[in-house]
Amino acid sequence: MMEDKIRRHVEGLFEQTAPTKKAVELQEEMIQNLNDKYKDLMSEGKTPEAAYNIAIAGIGDISSLLAQFEVDTMYYDEEEDIYISEAAQRKSAMLTAIAVMMYILCVLPLIILAIAGSQFVTSIGVPLMFLMVAAATGLLIYNSMTRPKYGRGPDSMVEDFREWQSDKHDRKAMRRAISSALWSITLVVYFIVSFVTFAWHVTWIIFIVGAAIESIINIFMKK
Repeated sequence: MMEDKIRRHVEGLFEQTAPTKKAVELQEEMIQNLNDKYKDLMSEGKTPEAAYNIAIAGIGDISSLLAQFEVDTMYYDEEEDIYISEAAQRKSAMLTAIAVMMYILCVLPLIILAIAGSQFVTSIGVPLMFLMVAAATGLLIYNSMTRPKYGRGPDSMVEDFREWQSDKHDRKAMRRAISSALWSITLVVYFIVSFVTFAWHVTWIIFIVGAAIESIINIFMKK
């Protein structure tokens, strides 16, 4: 049967690859996709041999993809819905941790100057706060944009699938970066307005406005 022939061909491609969970999952997915493509070609009137040859030709060059399983440990990130290398994940975790730390500490200069009764709360504290927020947001965007991209080859089913995963991950990362920046700016505005007006019983409304803005952004990005 052609299904068995397709399986043997794909298993041959993975012959030199360590049978890790992720490698086996990708292998089985390729087999399923090739079988579906083969059936579609048969329904279009192609002969079994022609349908098989066209389906196999659509795989393209997967040597670079298989090399990742040989050189680096890959794991599946359920939240991001993408395969990520261990080295890339360590780098991403470090940059994200630094960005989060900068977001948390961005109000520290303002608080210190305000407690000390300094007259430079507005002239020095606020610019430092915005500088730290901008740097943290830049780190998140850099982390999203510099991760490895999967190339697009002619009629390559595997590369199409990997590129789709890559694009989906980019959209999620950008959405998180925008959300983080929005809430950091909201927090900054809250402290500035509160320290200037001392109307703490009213300024909490700023957070409601921030939530409304985030909802509008989410609706816009979904559409």
